[in-house]
Amino acid sequence: MNRDLSSLRVDVPRKYNAAQHFVDRHLDVGHGERIAFVDNAGQHTYADFVDRVGRTSAALATLGVDREQRVLVCMLDTLEFAAVFWGAIRIGAVPVPVNTLLTGSDYDYMLRDSRAVALVVSDALYDRFTGCIEDQPFLKQVVVSGSHPSGGLELDTLIKSEAVAVPVAETCCDDAAFWLYTSGSTGTPKGVIHHQSDLIQTASLYGDQVLGIRPDDRVFSAAKLFFAYGLGNAMT
Repeated sequence: MNRDLSSLRVDVPRKYNAAQHFVDRHLDVGHGERIAFVDNAGQHTYADFVDRVGRTSAALATLGVDREQRVLVCMLDTLEFAAVFWGAIRIGAVPVPVNTLLTGSDYDYMLRDSRAVALVVSDALYDRFTGCIEDQPFLKQVVVSGSHPSGGLELDTLIKSEAVAVPVAETCCDDAAFWLYTSGSTGTPKGVIHHQSDLIQTASLYGDQVLGIRPDDRVFSAAKLFFAYGLGNAMT
């Protein structure tokens, strides 16, 4: 039987930070020992993930990333991707996950167009940026997830050096939370702004009320995390 979905809605408060809802809140309501992510390294509880996101947000703040500034994220599908994504949102910065299969010229354009002040990139993808990061007018920090032979900033080292998480930014529901670039199939890729309230709309209206996903369910995302569908699968 077809369902009437026209009346479904989510009332999001004016003061709202998506990272507080999807990450920190789980400790507040006693979900710390529940499983948040499962990857090749094993199971990760919400308590572990909240700690990792908090340290990541503190590391980004220490690097000088400020509210509303963009952070280009070119990372493989790892727990670190999720921590960087939520860590940036947590301090009011704006992560920009990008396709990991693009060329150096594509990344050069996106760095300039987004005016990203920081780049976080997986070590396996770093070589694609070597020809385009030196003359970026806005880029100030480059952080590598994994081992970095040139001796640059390593994400894991930065995270471990942060003892205390910074406070969650007091953002509004219609503030920018993250960007995603279009595929560019009909022209130059365009950065699409997604608001703080967008992910809770996906989680509630689609994940909860359409798919019927419940706390004990596990969701496997076939789509890569840099895709909108992959983000929805894995993050909400």
